[in-house]
Amino acid sequence: MPDNDKLREIREQIDSLDEQIQRLINERAACAQQVARIKLETDPQDTTFYRPEREAVVLRTVKSRNGGPLGGEEMARLFREIMSACLALEKPLNIAFLGPEGTFTQAAALKHFGHSVTTTPFGSIADVFREVEAGSFDYGVVPVENSTEGVVSHTLDLFMNSPLAISGEVILRIHHNLLGRQSDWHKAKTVYSHQQSLAQCRRWLDQNLLHAQRVAVGSNAEAARLAAGDETSVAIASTEAAALHKLSVHAANIEDEPGNTTRFLVIGKQQPGVSGDDKTSLLLSTKNEAGGLHRLLAPLAEHGISMTRIESRPSRRGVWDYVFFVDIVGHKNDPQVAAALKNLESEAGMCKILGSYPSAVL
Repeated sequence: MPDNDKLREIREQIDSLDEQIQRLINERAACAQQVARIKLETDPQDTTFYRPEREAVVLRTVKSRNGGPLGGEEMARLFREIMSACLALEKPLNIAFLGPEGTFTQAAALKHFGHSVTTTPFGSIADVFREVEAGSFDYGVVPVENSTEGVVSHTLDLFMNSPLAISGEVILRIHHNLLGRQSDWHKAKTVYSHQQSLAQCRRWLDQNLLHAQRVAVGSNAEAARLAAGDETSVAIASTEAAALHKLSVHAANIEDEPGNTTRFLVIGKQQPGVSGDDKTSLLLSTKNEAGGLHRLLAPLAEHGISMTRIESRPSRRGVWDYVFFVDIVGHKNDPQVAAALKNLESEAGMCKILGSYPSAVL
């Protein structure tokens, strides 16, 4: 039998702590309102409420000072939601994302901004860019690369002519789940999912649902919707899609590669300041001649700048003419990065800074 007096004492302590936590959260929210008033008084015409670099510093500090027993990332997620709710008191954010609802892109948007924002799905990456460019939304979230399937070329191509900047990145672990309405999923006749998800779960499907027809659809959220209306089918999708369409999770984490991750970009008109752990994304071009790419990237090496990614894409301006998307470590305002970029601009046919932004924290 448990010691009832001891349990009562601990529960009373928890109630007291809950009261203190609630009071402190509201004090923090009141401070956020004061910040908003000061900003509006200082510059009512051009007030920026969301500061990606400030939030990144706060979350990194939360993780570094955390003493447990909750893990650092779990504690940071809790603070993310507190910050999201406080920011909504200053200015609610409207976020466009590649839909439909229940996709991993929506999950990435909520992971980055918290749940106190309004998220709206759009049917294409181009639609997300267009809506943010028009000022209808504060930010957009779009996928840019997957650890197993490679880059999302359409996202890169849209940056060539867009005035938008990258203001953040989200790294999301991709977990695929088998969803359905029926109790005996082994008898399912059809498996719906996005083509990439079907490829990422091929081994599991071969072992467990070899007899079922695999049908590729536009998104995993669409797959869940189809499975919700057909008891003979199942879908590969997220737990968010399962909740949205009231489906059971028959098998969790069925992806063949447990380290499968997708990187998403947050796009907007804002240019974040220095956070201390940043990335800069560049769009570069050079003449199609021997040694051209080497000369183009030489300033990075000369100034000790690390390059984390490079992708080539046709420029669509001439036959065999290419542009390069490059990610480097550091902010454009860091002295070494600024010096490297100055030299690079003189060497490149085109040097467009797509954005300097905080490296993903969560």
